Amino acid sequence: MSVPELDRLRHRLSEETALVVAFSGGVDSALLAAVAHEALGARMLAVTAVSPSLAASERRQARQFARDRGIPHVEVCTDEADRPEYAANDGNRCYHCKSALFDAVEPLAAAMGARVALGTNLDDLGDHRPGQQAAAQRGAIAPLVDAGLTKAAVRLASQQLGLSTADKPAAACLASRVAYGDPVTPEVLGRIERAEEAVHRLGFEVCRVRAHGRGSVARLELPATDIERAAALHDELDRAVRDAGFRFCSLDLAGFRSGRMNALLPLLPMRTAS
Repeated sequence: MSVPELDRLRHRLSEETALVVAFSGGVDSALLAAVAHEALGARMLAVTAVSPSLAASERRQARQFARDRGIPHVEVCTDEADRPEYAANDGNRCYHCKSALFDAVEPLAAAMGARVALGTNLDDLGDHRPGQQAAAQRGAIAPLVDAGLTKAAVRLASQQLGLSTADKPAAACLASRVAYGDPVTPEVLGRIERAEEAVHRLGFEVCRVRAHGRGSVARLELPATDIERAAALHDELDRAVRDAGFRFCSLDLAGFRSGRMNALLPLLPMRTAS
């Protein structure tokens, strides 16, 4: 199936002199990196931000994707975990995370005479994403938005290009699992990562381990189609999650949905990011 937005994306990227793509290895940034490389060749660079909020499995997959496609790729360490305003997790966490990202990648972009591009798609614009404010302030571009790609169109375009990420489940950063108002620490992020890896090993491809109670309580979200199977494996899931460092584990019968933690935002005193 032909995806007209893909041609628009190719044209949009060909307008750039050079480009640094913020590359997490997810479906959106993978499409952006692949098409930018097609359009610009050596005049593009995929950059993966490495911090405690990036799962080791995601880092490995990003490396492998870039290697398989011959995409120029580097990793940079970002320091958001050391920033008190990020650790406070007050609802503007993503703003501070993106600020740390730009602090790390802008020197690379300046050396290349390039702009920084993010894999934001049209569907992302309707969600609570303070990082988009940081991106706008730093002059970053969103070529997928410019080309009119929704999440569904991103997956169709990825299939058309034969990208290994076309059917990859969404994988937001580990910090998105921490309840707003609870501090984000490397210890809690490590606990979440270990718990999700254990749940995957039990045969659940898609899951979220949401941390509450300052990292002591795990709320496990699985797709609705997996709830019955999870109930049958409740003892194994409970043991796996508690072995990862949580004291309690509960299975959320409402099922998995991206952005569920945003339900807590009205309970927080929201400060304007700047």
